[in-house]
Amino acid sequence: MMEDSYVETKVEALQDNRVKVTVTVDAKDIDARIKKTYKDFAHKYNFPGFRAGKAPRPIIDNALGAAAVPATVTDDVVNETYPLAIDGSNLYPVSKPTFDEDMGLVEAGKPFEYSLEVEVKPELELSSYDPVEIEMPAEGVSDAEIDDQIDQLREHYYDYEDAAAATKVKEDSYLDLGMKATDDAGADIESLTTPTRLYGLGTGLFPAEFDAELVGMKKGQKKEFSIDVPAEPTVMTQPLMGKTTKINFEVEVISVKNKVLPEVTDEWAKDTLGFENVADLRSRVAESIEEQKADVLPRIKENQCLSKLADRLQGEAPEAMCEEAETSLLQDFFQQLQRQGMSFDAYLAQQGIKPDQFKEDVKAQAADMTKQDLALDAWARHFGMEVTDEDVAEEFVKSGVEDPKKLQEEWRKNGQLHMVKNGIARTRAAQDVMEKAVVTEIEPGKPADEKKKPAKKAAAKKTAKKDEAKADAAAEPEATEKKPAKKAAPKKAKKDEAAEADKAADAE
Repeated sequence: MMEDSYVETKVEALQDNRVKVTVTVDAKDIDARIKKTYKDFAHKYNFPGFRAGKAPRPIIDNALGAAAVPATVTDDVVNETYPLAIDGSNLYPVSKPTFDEDMGLVEAGKPFEYSLEVEVKPELELSSYDPVEIEMPAEGVSDAEIDDQIDQLREHYYDYEDAAAATKVKEDSYLDLGMKATDDAGADIESLTTPTRLYGLGTGLFPAEFDAELVGMKKGQKKEFSIDVPAEPTVMTQPLMGKTTKINFEVEVISVKNKVLPEVTDEWAKDTLGFENVADLRSRVAESIEEQKADVLPRIKENQCLSKLADRLQGEAPEAMCEEAETSLLQDFFQQLQRQGMSFDAYLAQQGIKPDQFKEDVKAQAADMTKQDLALDAWARHFGMEVTDEDVAEEFVKSGVEDPKKLQEEWRKNGQLHMVKNGIARTRAAQDVMEKAVVTEIEPGKPADEKKKPAKKAAAKKTAKKDEAKADAAAEPEATEKKPAKKAAPKKAKKDEAAEADKAADAE
């Protein structure tokens, strides 16, 4: 018997993760529904000779047909009770149910029975329930990490000096380049013509064919050559699309450049970056790395633990579950794009991928998520992680809605409480997996044979699984904005090829 005393449910296991659910609704409830529906119809429709709400049943049956009320009651009772029947039987449907085509109509004075079939989430097992073994970046901050971060800062403040006159241009060289460009009609291309331009080969500003012509040249050498306007435009050829098919160049290597990074001195730290000295710089960089690790390491640990656990899953995830996960991912993705004001085409161009590749990536990610969910389900069952009614009620309270009891009742009537229960169980399972994980820390800059195993275990971070997230989304809790990590130093304008692209755009 379910919580609703007038409904009785029987479940029969079928093949391929399908079950047959037989629901019986008490005669007393059927009679009450029939009485109410007749009353509603008497008020809803106009029956000649009778005041609103006063038409007797025979008149209503004669006017609307004898099956009108029973059909309406049948639809209502099925739609209202089948979600309760599924939820109350602790089933987790992964597809829409199918009903008996000849279920019949309700009759006064008789209980009403109907049945449905639905595909449910399978109870798969893991090959092992031993703690997972993962590798993690070491906690704390090492000198090597601080040095690496400072080296990255130095990259923002580099300068150039002339190389020896005999230095040849290589595939990654920077050079001071003079050039004149004309189109296929011989007209000057002003945006590309300049007496001097700092240019880096391999930066993608010009096509690879342009860079290839420069390789091997030396200071003072001149050269004339032509290239086709590429179908896939670069920054410098984009404005020429549709205007010319070829670009004719006359170039001169004024000088080949060496990239020079600044020395890390107290003067540089103070005058350029605004710190008191190198010691202050290193201290601030260490703080920044610590903040980043505090934010990132728990997520890395969670991802690695769930990936290792999913590898142990025995059996295949249902296609319906994978499709549901894929739909959820796409909805979240496009909502994020909308918030950022970015089009899908712009995103694809930014990532350098095609629509088909994007589709395959989402499908693969959905499959991975589904396997992880089923693996967590197996872990929770194996270790007896039961979810009580009190746990569910507390979850709705934590959602922050004004009336959590009302929201919980709405979810119950919609047959959705299984989502919350499942989400809670998966969260607990993920926490347990992370707490029990055997972690090997890898210190940056050290070879694999110098890895160390810490005695302590990192604290597990709560896993927000998608089922529990649905409850939070329905409750519409207030969004929390994370505080961005503090930067180690103010960023100044980088003297690089990007500035040259801006210059060309202005000229055009």
